[in-house]
Amino acid sequence: MSTAEHLQDAETWKRGFFMIIFVAIYTAAEVLVFGIVVFQFFSRLFTGELNPRLVEFAPGLSSYIYEILKYVTYESDERPFPFSDWPTR
Repeated sequence: MSTAEHLQDAETWKRGFFMIIFVAIYTAAEVLVFGIVVFQFFSRLFTGELNPRLVEFAPGLSSYIYEILKYVTYESDERPFPFSDWPTR
């Protein structure tokens, strides 16, 4: 396959489009993780307890971020949520 044919490959351009979208989602997820960290720290500091909903949500978010990284680095061809199920862990 020549370079010209590679440049015209619709699947590569489609993947590139989704990679850009998932990098933006990854950036938003990083901000969300930071918010969870800060909230849980202050919750623990002032009440002595963690928010149980966030404790339950965090592993799924971590797995989701990992799925995004696998997709954008070509380790996986499966598109992450919302194109597949939200990871449970």
